[in-house]
Amino acid sequence: MKGTAPVNPSTALTASAPEGPLTGLRVLDMTRVIAGPLAGQILGDLGADVVKIERRGEGDDIRRIAPPWLKDEHGRDRDESTYSQAVNRNKRSLTVDYAHPAGAALLRELACKADVLVENFRTGTLAKYGLGYEDLKALNPRLVYCSLTGFGQTGPYADRSGYDYLVQAMAGVMSVTGARDGEPGAGPTRIGVPIADTTAGLFAVIGVLAALQRRQESGVGQQVDVSLFESQIATLMNTWSAWFNGGTTLGRTGNDHPSAAPYGVYPVDDGFLLVATFNDREFTRLAAAVGHPEWAQDPRFSRNAARVANRAALASLLTQALAGRTKAEWVAHLNAATVSCGPINDMVDLERDPHVIARGTIVPLEHPINGVIRTAANPLRMSESPVSYRIAPPRIGEHTDEVLNDWLGLDSVQRDALREDGAI
Repeated sequence: MKGTAPVNPSTALTASAPEGPLTGLRVLDMTRVIAGPLAGQILGDLGADVVKIERRGEGDDIRRIAPPWLKDEHGRDRDESTYSQAVNRNKRSLTVDYAHPAGAALLRELACKADVLVENFRTGTLAKYGLGYEDLKALNPRLVYCSLTGFGQTGPYADRSGYDYLVQAMAGVMSVTGARDGEPGAGPTRIGVPIADTTAGLFAVIGVLAALQRRQESGVGQQVDVSLFESQIATLMNTWSAWFNGGTTLGRTGNDHPSAAPYGVYPVDDGFLLVATFNDREFTRLAAAVGHPEWAQDPRFSRNAARVANRAALASLLTQALAGRTKAEWVAHLNAATVSCGPINDMVDLERDPHVIARGTIVPLEHPINGVIRTAANPLRMSESPVSYRIAPPRIGEHTDEVLNDWLGLDSVQRDALREDGAI
């Protein structure tokens, strides 16, 4: 089948594998789109029982952010986006109408059984239905309640919605991403993956784990307030420090690193190569490997600051030196010389990459309706309590009856009554 790559199924741990570090933890995932669902997925990978709360009939908005759509065995589009498969494994889906009094009451019951609740509604929304932090804290003081929003629970922007692209702009990332002024295509550019969503999801998990550790000592949960805006600002690193500690704006530098050279994309005979030299020692090795050991003694290039100042001249010389070999040849030669470099891979390249295959980075999960869903492995490799891959991303409400029975002991008569009433 087109797009199928060899995988290492031995790395896709099953329920019989050692228990994950969060096994026994119950998580209500009341999130949508990317940041919150990613946090829930990571908690699920670590062994938690994660229940994804979705709107009746509609489900998570990300299910409809397409194309592309999932394909059936005949290559036809399913009614499920490929995007949604990236952040929803290891969850069971339960549909509840929280605006319905019986639905809100049901969620309060579930919260009493939960260790963690993660939500990403607009600030104050859930409190209208008796599902805010203070409401649920009164019912379950041990609950860790993580709120993910665009701009946080307080401040002048607290009521605003916040999406990844918007936050990339407002948090300064786009000011340093893109070609320099005067170059073709110059202008602020977004990063091609949802970086603000991703960092917020990661910070949410860190906050939840810290709150759980604190609960071990105090017996009391707390609210964890995470915003996309501040999560993105926290990852600005040298861009932030250059201004706040050096009064310097780095600006857009395209594929060049603002503080190191040569550190960027260089043409070779069959495409492009990424060369990354971050110190003088590695540059000396690079110079020798491309047949120009004298560069290491050239005052224009002998120190990193000099190379940055003379990056255009160095780039021209290095481009000439790289002519005559292919990407594969240079990757092998330069890595043998302990010079950091690599190809610019597309998804097709990753699918065939020997390291990706050897590490089991492509994880196949079987779904009874959607078929085999291939997900990217959790990067955590833990020797005693490894992550596990137990449940393919679910369909809307796929586990409603199962969860209500497992968590609350509701029988079929009780579930049918809730369904007839419109609560689930």
